[in-house]
Amino acid sequence: MTITLSKIIVWLVIGAIGGTLAGALVRWQREGFGWWTNLGIGLVGAVVGGIIFSLFNILPGLDGISISLRDIVSAFIGSILFLLALWAWQKRA
Repeated sequence: MTITLSKIIVWLVIGAIGGTLAGALVRWQREGFGWWTNLGIGLVGAVVGGIIFSLFNILPGLDGISISLRDIVSAFIGSILFLLALWAWQKRA
């Protein structure tokens, strides 16, 4: 798999949207956790969501270079799962 500039741009956009939606849902504020934190959460969430959706063959075709609703849903669900795991880790410590 080659990583191109267009893939990186799509990942950043999808991550920003997914992280912002997850941050807004968790914090009940429009800005969520802030621009950079939302972007980081969204990028991790996009990876987590992409892996989970690929393993279970949910919404096939997420590897294309496009910004679609299924990409955003995958990043959003992955971001929520990441935030849940982070919360559980902090409660444990």
